[in-house]
Amino acid sequence: MPALDKTKVEISQHILEHVPKEAEITRIEFEGPVLAVYTKKPEILVEQSYIVADIVNLIRKRIVIRPDPSVRLPEKEAETLIQKIVSADAEITGINFDPSLGEVIVEAKKPGLVIGKNGAILQEIVRETRWRPRILRSPPIPSKIVAHMRHYLHAESKERERILRTVGERIFRPTVYKVGDIRITALGGFREVGRSAILLQTRESQVLIDCGINPGSTNPLEAFPRLDAPQFDLDNLDAVIVSHAHLDHCGLLPFLYKYGYDGPVYSSAPTSNLMTLLQLDYLDVLSKQGIMPPYDQRDVRETVLHTLPLRYGAVTDIAPDIRLTLHNAGHILGSSLVHLHIGEGVHNIVYTGDYKYGRTMLLESATIEFPRVETIITESTYGALQDVMPSRMEAESKLTSIINETLDRKGKVLIPVPAVGRAQEIMLILDGYMRRGMLKEAPVFIEGMISEATAIHTAYPEYLDRDVRNSILHEGINPFQSDYFTMVEHPSAREEIIVGEPSIIIATSGMLEGGPVIDYFKRLASDERNAIIFVSYQIEGTLGRRVQKGMLETPMINSEGKIEVIKVNLRIESIEGFSGHSDRKQIVNYISRVTPRPERIIVCHGEKAKCLSIARLFQRKYKIETIVPENLETIKLR
Repeated sequence: MPALDKTKVEISQHILEHVPKEAEITRIEFEGPVLAVYTKKPEILVEQSYIVADIVNLIRKRIVIRPDPSVRLPEKEAETLIQKIVSADAEITGINFDPSLGEVIVEAKKPGLVIGKNGAILQEIVRETRWRPRILRSPPIPSKIVAHMRHYLHAESKERERILRTVGERIFRPTVYKVGDIRITALGGFREVGRSAILLQTRESQVLIDCGINPGSTNPLEAFPRLDAPQFDLDNLDAVIVSHAHLDHCGLLPFLYKYGYDGPVYSSAPTSNLMTLLQLDYLDVLSKQGIMPPYDQRDVRETVLHTLPLRYGAVTDIAPDIRLTLHNAGHILGSSLVHLHIGEGVHNIVYTGDYKYGRTMLLESATIEFPRVETIITESTYGALQDVMPSRMEAESKLTSIINETLDRKGKVLIPVPAVGRAQEIMLILDGYMRRGMLKEAPVFIEGMISEATAIHTAYPEYLDRDVRNSILHEGINPFQSDYFTMVEHPSAREEIIVGEPSIIIATSGMLEGGPVIDYFKRLASDERNAIIFVSYQIEGTLGRRVQKGMLETPMINSEGKIEVIKVNLRIESIEGFSGHSDRKQIVNYISRVTPRPERIIVCHGEKAKCLSIARLFQRKYKIETIVPENLETIKLR
């Protein structure tokens, strides 16, 4: 008997000994990071949940109960029955099925009425339909990406089942070696910002952490992670973990599937949606620029199929000797600190990705408490001595002051923003200050990918700052749907906005490198009554950076396709303090407060000088071994 089959038999015996025979278990499968127990009477195990909890404690594996496909009602019948079971007062807005998981996803405006007292209605749904319900609050703003991804997963449910089984068998394979050597190899994002990628290797497993691109480079050797490194073996890769959805951390991920990777991707649920949105937008931008992309939409869809979303705090087996837990990083929606537990407590790694150790209007501050930490890998984007940002109060005060002054002189305010994170933060600030009477009331026009990114934010209120979350969930007030905001649905509306009354315009992209913001800039730049406010970092070489430095005129293509010189007479302002990154002070505070205290610090994701500067400080201040590797360098952790 093969070792894997023997393991499955042993586990199955444990489960069968503890589960009532009347549950009628039909099979037990390894499916991704969980053990799936298929039963003809799932309601028995749902109602007696303590049985499953006891088994989990015994075998130390995550278990999920799945109704056997043979007993599930046809989807149409099940949908009709759910509508009858659930009170109309619940206001169901959508019912979707996931055959690969045996789940029915019910979205309702009042999810509590779908659950019922002590889960009574849930149990009735299971009993009557033989589908396992997952209840979600209806998002105030529907997301096209979320809907498309659900539709695709439904259409490809058979392939999804195959993937889950393949992944499960790989995770739960018997180990050949004892945990010994643990190594990381820097494949990108070391002594630089962009193309983040780290290869983690044990004697048993290989895991890739992030797989980004450097959007500012056209040279593949500088734009993409060094996947040509001899240590990297795509065929033996157990998993990919994505810390968050920015392209410098996930932009090359579909490329792996183009070249044959068939393993899982682990991320938070919001990250899964946002990275799909940004990868598709990346392809669109390259197409418009006439640049050959490194992958296509089919590869993005493969990524969707292979992505297994995880909740913060859920401990998950991702390889025979590695457990993964994601924690809030406070950088953008769904951004994660990656905690890796190797062996039975042999070594613990925390990879911060990008993080914010400080509360913002949008997100809570990054997590600092972990069960164990021996090695921490930290970003250092703002790690230089001079990288100390103004307080949030100062930044918000400056923003509102500039806007008020501009509106008073009958001008318009243009705020270029990245679609994810910064846009939503600025929206919350404008809404809050206008409601409190501290900012002159004016129309706020929002255009670009911002509306879709905002829709994804509203789909996951549990990931937002507690005040925003409470406002949405308990007070029925959604600040993203403020009466002050108007979503611009079509370019034809721009003319009226430009010639109309004083207003605020929030548009992508954040560095004036494309998107609708370009159109607004062309038309508003020559009028000295107007203002442009940069609230995000402007990379060298971008139009945003040139304007920021005080450029007086710039050639641009007009509506007739001819080159026109645009005079830049509008007020130009830059405001630091809204960054989703920690500044030097916050990085230092974070490292000092991480519990337990790490034995080793590895510095990445910063310009060379910044990495070295903050590393010297750590070494001097905390007397902790601090390493600043170069790309392609391998470090033995144990």
